[in-house]
Amino acid sequence: MLKKAIFAGGCFWCMIKPFDKYDGVLSVVSGYTGGDVENPTYKDVCSGTTGHREAVCITYDDEIISYEKLLDIFWGAIDPTDEGGQFNDRGEHYKTAIYYFDESQKNTAEKSKEELEKSNIYNKPIATSIIKATEFYEAEEYHQDYYKKNPEHYNRYYKGSGRFDFVKRNWAKKNLTPLQYEVTQNNMTEPPFKNEYNDNFEEGIYVDIVSGEPLFSSKDKFESGCGWPSFSKGINKESLIGVRDLSHGMDRIEVRSKEGDSHLGHVFDDGPKELGGIRFCINSASLKFIPKEKLKEEGYEEYLRLFD
Repeated sequence: MLKKAIFAGGCFWCMIKPFDKYDGVLSVVSGYTGGDVENPTYKDVCSGTTGHREAVCITYDDEIISYEKLLDIFWGAIDPTDEGGQFNDRGEHYKTAIYYFDESQKNTAEKSKEELEKSNIYNKPIATSIIKATEFYEAEEYHQDYYKKNPEHYNRYYKGSGRFDFVKRNWAKKNLTPLQYEVTQNNMTEPPFKNEYNDNFEEGIYVDIVSGEPLFSSKDKFESGCGWPSFSKGINKESLIGVRDLSHGMDRIEVRSKEGDSHLGHVFDDGPKELGGIRFCINSASLKFIPKEKLKEEGYEEYLRLFD
């Protein structure tokens, strides 16, 4: 059955993409709600005098995706403890809220909020309001699907606002092991030899444990004797970023993933000459291995070509 859900999560540019990728979500529309001015414009709402908040209205099939799942996605895209807006965006029109259409949505939202409060993921109270839905006014066309129409500006804004780092770290807290978190988020190095993939030479690819972006292929993995997974190159050069690292009294090049901004390890010029002379020394804890036979199932079918 088709239903609607409305969430206010700060700038609505950043609230489309989190829902867009899920099966069962038919549409995500940017707009304004909660105020007392009819047919407000973006300029009206930004004035802070309309009572409206920037929000998204989601049309979804509850036989494919549940309201509980939508709430989980919502919580994961915002800072629910911020009382005055979201990240760099301040004011009433940027405050977070869940707008319910019926008692079922209200009860589910209240239970979800209570569970989040009890999880102790955050060190401050949850400030997101739960409010009965009223008229939702669709925003101007140029605001719709902004991340698709203006990807470069969207990405700069998403990262520059502080949302990217916050969302990434909180996702990592909830979904990673303590070791994976410390390695990817705090630049820790795992113990040599006693790690998951040092001795793994099964065919497949290695993706970022945080973002899922493909990083390395088993075709380029070799035994270096250093105690960590070693690769002669990445699958895509653009997915790996090198950063000068002067920590621990050494001068090295740190390797980070582009999309996830995860600490992966370091790169050295002491690799086998026949493989190009480069050695990517990577922490197993920053990786997830996808076996060749599961590439299609996991959504990486295009990388089967590496093993033809």
